[in-house]
Amino acid sequence: MNPPFARRRWPALMALVLPALAQAQSQPEPAAQSVVVTGTRLEEQPFDVPASVDRIGPDQIREHRLQANIAEALGGVPGLLARDRQNYAQDVQISVRGFGARASFGIRGVRMYVDGIPATLPDGQGQVSHVDLSSAERIEILRGPFSALYGNSSGGVIEVTTEGGSGAPTASLGLAGGGDGTLRANLQASGSSGDFGYAADLAHFETDGWREHSAVRRELGNLKLTWRPTADALAGDKLTVVANSIGVPEAQDPLGLKREQFEADPRSVDPVALAFNTRKAFDQTQLGANYEHVLARNQRLQLMAYGGSRHTEQFQAIPTAPQGSPNHPGGVIDLARDYQGADLRWTLDERNGAMPYALVAGIAFDGLDEHRRGYENFIGETLGVKGALRRDESNRSNAFDQYLQATLRPAPQWRLDAGVRHSKVTVKSRDHYISGPNGDDSGDTDFSATTPVASVMYLASDDLHLYASAGRGFETPTLNELAYRPDGSAGLNTTLKPARSDNLELGAKWRIDAQQALNVAVFAVRTNDEIVTQTNLGGRASFQNAGKTRRDGVEVGWQARLAGDWKAQAALTWLDAKYDESFTTCAAPPCSEPTLVIPAGNRLPGVARNSGYAALRWAPEEGWQAGAELRALSRVMVNDTNSDYAAGFATVAASVGYKLRRGPWAVSGFLRADNVFDRRYAGSVIVNEGNGRFFEPAPGRTWLAGFNGSYSF
Repeated sequence: MNPPFARRRWPALMALVLPALAQAQSQPEPAAQSVVVTGTRLEEQPFDVPASVDRIGPDQIREHRLQANIAEALGGVPGLLARDRQNYAQDVQISVRGFGARASFGIRGVRMYVDGIPATLPDGQGQVSHVDLSSAERIEILRGPFSALYGNSSGGVIEVTTEGGSGAPTASLGLAGGGDGTLRANLQASGSSGDFGYAADLAHFETDGWREHSAVRRELGNLKLTWRPTADALAGDKLTVVANSIGVPEAQDPLGLKREQFEADPRSVDPVALAFNTRKAFDQTQLGANYEHVLARNQRLQLMAYGGSRHTEQFQAIPTAPQGSPNHPGGVIDLARDYQGADLRWTLDERNGAMPYALVAGIAFDGLDEHRRGYENFIGETLGVKGALRRDESNRSNAFDQYLQATLRPAPQWRLDAGVRHSKVTVKSRDHYISGPNGDDSGDTDFSATTPVASVMYLASDDLHLYASAGRGFETPTLNELAYRPDGSAGLNTTLKPARSDNLELGAKWRIDAQQALNVAVFAVRTNDEIVTQTNLGGRASFQNAGKTRRDGVEVGWQARLAGDWKAQAALTWLDAKYDESFTTCAAPPCSEPTLVIPAGNRLPGVARNSGYAALRWAPEEGWQAGAELRALSRVMVNDTNSDYAAGFATVAASVGYKLRRGPWAVSGFLRADNVFDRRYAGSVIVNEGNGRFFEPAPGRTWLAGFNGSYSF
């Protein structure tokens, strides 16, 4: 049965906002300040936070970009690697300081939030396919020890905040198109009326794909409603309601390429992808609310609650012969998920007293109900169709967390921060497919950890802040990582243990002058029981614990406003990520006993040692605009044995555009070229892919043109 896709829900979303559009009156609202909240859960300037935190504004997110996936906006963040797979069946590959690099699909090791609502499930699996960049107001990225205060899988934290409605009613239309049948179109409406604000966004994206068998069509709908009561009893309170829906009726999966295929024709596809018509279809609908209540002058209470459902159907390239074994789970995944959660937080903020301090305490619960079924991917001689049932199970994952954070300024030049979070994650699986030799594969497991964090910041001057921070991280295996055993049998892989990390960071934040800022961070991470890919074949992976690893690195970020309307930015990262202990893994799946030795000193696959970014923009408020970007990456190992690698590369992008404002009208257009010098390189890699199809090629030179127009009533 095909999933019910989001475009069928758009009328319901728009029905909520159209009455407000008809009645809206102009009501100005102060412009959002350049603050972040991900560091300490308090609104602060990034310069004052004792952690590596970056804030990306709307211009960096949208100006002269396709706005098809979040990787476009994250290139200038040191320590973060966002790799566009050119495969919309598998989502963007995001890693922070090497955490998350093993993900063959989705996002792992990094916590994701959208408008305060987790986009990471309680088991640690995340995805951001429902984020429409055309409505994003800012993106905050937190790296280092303080990420642990967000719980399970906190190698880093990425928070996307969408625009809220304010001011006069405004309607806008955006279009962008390029080669390979690429088209993005979005329609937005926003404004405010009295105490209420609204912002609605509908977006369509489609492409035939640069590679063969990589077409996709995606529909998105987002709605954000805000209420700021002016009544005295509720002054300062705020209610935000967010609804979104996404539908992808089909995203073709081109899989990776072997080296000889990649070198011969990077636009090609392995014949097995065509034979089995590898593809994915999914839809998701989500609703969330966040209420902030003022208890007293210096105290606030915040309650966030959310719920949603997601249905996925994926056809994989699993050969037919192994599926004949009694316990094989098949080559088609049919996955239905319902998820929900809540977070209750109390804040005491006395940062204006003689000895400024603040306290934050909260509890959080997240739950996931999953119905996982597996089918053969053939009927008789016909491949790529849903065949006989081979797996049927119900899984439940819960996360219950408690956290406490404190900030203290004991002296004008000193700041102390500390926090602790206790997390417990439980997983239960009930097998409903018990037939003959295929026994009952039900099982339960749970994980728990207490993760402390502490930091000290020294304010050497008004323009130079120095800090040191330390913390302990915790990452459980996701349900998808638990889903398959290395020997190919069905049932959860309950032998997996959570990875635990000790993090240390030293940093300096320097405002060189009124127009320039420089941030430098040096870090060291030591991890026990690192979760690594053990087998990866035909789109299906199993995992194991690999002992100790280490990540040592340096991050440098620089931003400047130069003469006139020139703006410049640069980011550099050096990351040495290696196995500290040898371990054994599988030479080839299926695997009942690992025999292949991975020696200590091998580099972690999927992690680049060096990366760099530079951008220069001419960006006046009106008139002609222009920009250029440079992205560079050193070579990346593709497997634990370090027997092959994706070569390093450097690419250049350039764009030119024009902005015009006339009364209530605002119009802009742009032309952009990516990979100007037509370099051939792998945009990402599939770690430990069992068939040797490691390489996911990036496009050659591509062109993009876009237009945006808005009218304020």
